[in-house]
Amino acid sequence: MLNNPYKIGNQAMPQMPYGNPYPAFPVPTNITNKVVPQTPAGSVLTPPGSGLQTGVNIPGLPVEESYIENILRLNLGKMATIYMTYENNSEWNAKIFKGRLEAAGRDHIIISDPVTGMRFLLLMVNLDYITFDEELNYSYPFRGGVISR
Repeated sequence: MLNNPYKIGNQAMPQMPYGNPYPAFPVPTNITNKVVPQTPAGSVLTPPGSGLQTGVNIPGLPVEESYIENILRLNLGKMATIYMTYENNSEWNAKIFKGRLEAAGRDHIIISDPVTGMRFLLLMVNLDYITFDEELNYSYPFRGGVISR
């Protein structure tokens, strides 16, 4: 196939940066009908004269959302009682874990039993709720402050 446009070494289209064979053209926006140049994916375009700067909080928009793992990370080292449910389990449907909170991720929690030293990797998908016997550190995302409750 001599005229194959996908043939390596004799490409029909020249290789462009980032694999995009089409140059960026200005596109009118729906909001202002002004022409705004396109930017590569992942970059931010600030309209001229808007006064916006990077790192500035826009009133009414949350800076950071409150997720369980973020709250748990603020309370690492504290003793926690974690209530889990395991569906379709013939031996036990629900289980309670107690231990020192060591780490938390998007899909997991790691605790350790201070008596035995046993560590548990628990999946968030099974999490019902968590209790603590002491005050919690909690960063309220809409006001930017840390609240202890």
